[in-house]
Amino acid sequence: MCSRELILKQKIMPTTLGDKLVVAISSRALFDLDESHRVFEEQGTDSYCKYQIEQEDVLLEPGVAFPLVRKLLALNQKRPNPPRVEVILLSRNNADTGLRVFNSIQHHGLEVTRAAFTSGESPYRYVSAFGAHLFLSADPEDVKKALEAGVAAATIVRSKASLNTHSSQLRIAFDGDAVLFSDDAERVFKEQGLAAFQTSEQTSARQPLPGGPFRNFLAVLQRIQREYPPEESPLRTALVTARGAPAHERVIRTLRVWDIRIDEALFLGGLDKGDFLKAFGADIFFDDQQDHCESASRHVTTGHVPHGVSNQG
Repeated sequence: MCSRELILKQKIMPTTLGDKLVVAISSRALFDLDESHRVFEEQGTDSYCKYQIEQEDVLLEPGVAFPLVRKLLALNQKRPNPPRVEVILLSRNNADTGLRVFNSIQHHGLEVTRAAFTSGESPYRYVSAFGAHLFLSADPEDVKKALEAGVAAATIVRSKASLNTHSSQLRIAFDGDAVLFSDDAERVFKEQGLAAFQTSEQTSARQPLPGGPFRNFLAVLQRIQREYPPEESPLRTALVTARGAPAHERVIRTLRVWDIRIDEALFLGGLDKGDFLKAFGADIFFDDQQDHCESASRHVTTGHVPHGVSNQG
């Protein structure tokens, strides 16, 4: 093939995201858009659009998930060829009002180049189209729809927690049941009580738990971790669960069957998770139960996963 033919072929071949970790995030999770959202709710769409265009050159302040996104993108600096992470912006803005968001992205030096602006409609349908492994949003309904489509998703919880300054290492913590694992065991607890749950988990200790909505996301994180010696990894994970002994064994054996390494596992036996998450230095924590999320959000950035029996009824 001559060089001219090769160049033409390269130009027409579609770009793909390959085996990158793909995270989709809403503009309200990435930036502080409270004032803009207030204008929308109180004055309507037209006033909101006018306001955003008038404020086009006024830079947005970082939102709750901004530090997480910065650390995710920093993974590309460790191994730039090829980049390991792609962050996609999904927004209910239209292209006109979304220009302010992109101006702010560029100002803050975030390598975010792909976006979908949906002019008021739910952007969740583009989560799968982009091949996202994780979707973070301030809109609970969009998150539920993404979960129903089989994508790990969480609603960012409003938080006054101080930013994690532990290190430049990205630290992600997960609850177990209904997040990493299915809610099968949690259903037993909810319907039959603690004693039945403990008995059931002991009996099933060697039977792996089915995967939950965040299993695939954790597996992609593990793929990145395996590129580094454990002591040099730019990424650290933790399981922070209300389970205690003897219900711990089934979890450990499940992760072993999945061939997934969790760096830290905290079996708290019902203790409040907040202080432990702070001690771990989590950049984000995912949990399915609202009360756990509210407690955790006092200490770390938190994502509520509206999945499983705790979120029914």
